[in-house]
Amino acid sequence: MNITSHDFSNNMPAVSNRTQSTLVDRRQLLRIGGMGMLGLTVPKLLAGADSSTSRPARAKSVIFLYQFGGPSHVDTFDMKPDAPDGVRSRFGQIATSLPGLRICEHLPETAKVMDKVTLLRSVHHRMKNHNPAAYHALTGHEPPLDDIRLRDSFDLFPAYGSVVDKFARAEGNMPTFVSYPYTIRDGAITPGQHASFLGKSHDPLLITEDPNDPNFQLPELSLPANLSPERLADRRSIQQLINSKTKMLEYSARAQGLNDYYQRALAMLDNPRVREAFDLSQESQTLRDSYGRTTYGQGCLLARRLVEAGVKFVNVYFSRGIGGQSKTRGGWDTHGFNNTRMYPILKARHLPLTDQTLPVFLHDLDQRGLLDETLVVWMGEFGRTPRINANISRDHWPFCYTVLLAGGGVRRGHIHGASDKQGAYPSRDPVTLGDLSATMFSLLGIDPETTIYDKLGRGFPIAEGRPVTGVFA
Repeated sequence: MNITSHDFSNNMPAVSNRTQSTLVDRRQLLRIGGMGMLGLTVPKLLAGADSSTSRPARAKSVIFLYQFGGPSHVDTFDMKPDAPDGVRSRFGQIATSLPGLRICEHLPETAKVMDKVTLLRSVHHRMKNHNPAAYHALTGHEPPLDDIRLRDSFDLFPAYGSVVDKFARAEGNMPTFVSYPYTIRDGAITPGQHASFLGKSHDPLLITEDPNDPNFQLPELSLPANLSPERLADRRSIQQLINSKTKMLEYSARAQGLNDYYQRALAMLDNPRVREAFDLSQESQTLRDSYGRTTYGQGCLLARRLVEAGVKFVNVYFSRGIGGQSKTRGGWDTHGFNNTRMYPILKARHLPLTDQTLPVFLHDLDQRGLLDETLVVWMGEFGRTPRINANISRDHWPFCYTVLLAGGGVRRGHIHGASDKQGAYPSRDPVTLGDLSATMFSLLGIDPETTIYDKLGRGFPIAEGRPVTGVFA
């Protein structure tokens, strides 16, 4: 195969004319789309694990609710009412179900479930730009530079879910790692959303359909018109059909891992549990309404269905981009584009959307007996400056912010760490993103010191920190 260049804007490599028709036929056969799912640019990996000693798992799965853009900790879960004017929030506070804890007045339903969660109030790192900070948050590994020009690359570390897929794959033919409903980006695609040097076989099942669409379905799992269920049942015939289209591994050793992926995808085609897990129509209209008829709301409901069916890691992205001026779409980055003020935007969209979905989601998991075995992580790439700027907003602040955890073996009604009087720096029990990464892996029963190897054969631990055992139940 003659691979000539990469184009991460559409997630597909440029290929020679000789092989392009073959790839199209394979896509038509499987109808599997999304970032990294069909790209043929993965480097050969010296795979292995030197220290993959298993440990007791407290969680069966993780649901990672990623709040792209960076929510303001001092306007949500770590308010500073005694701070001076220009620092303290323009929002008031309300009591919660956790005695002594007060949070933003625009989160009244969320306040009722704070006895179910742990707040990490001392999370910190050094990345001030969205893509580097988001990559750090999505992988637990610090990027080589804090630069808005950081681009997606197979040299960077893999997403959490890809690591889980390598060392603790889901049983049967269920996908281990599912990601939706976007490929997120701040200009360029944000790194850390796929398997990178672990190989394409560990990429997420990426769904770019809107779960709030009345016609939501999985084109990735639909059968081509010329492939009957009878032919699908004949696994040998399917394999022969694929082999007749291309002998992929004869083209390039760098395509290693794709055969495994295709085989798993075919197995999913024939798995009713997979199809049922993605079928939101099986939920009552009342429950769907309670989650919110929004992309994010229905995405969280879908996440519950997926872990219930056996998926181990689910990335749910709050938004496609970081945000800006809109009050109806976008992420949490609301710090003054064209004199935009953050408080009306937060009050109109971000906080109501969070307050409708997050508490219903946690209640639903708990009532079904799933919360204790499902770790929920609610976080962004950084917090916001303690001081309000000239646009009545706050700028990027990675030096201290809050992450919300629930279920999956963590304590209920607990606050770990603390920020200083203005919410600027940790004052007690600081937590790095490497520590958070190690905590998630440890709760899943994966040793955080397990080794992965990059394309040059260099070994690295899957996490750069230590588990925050103080949050363990």
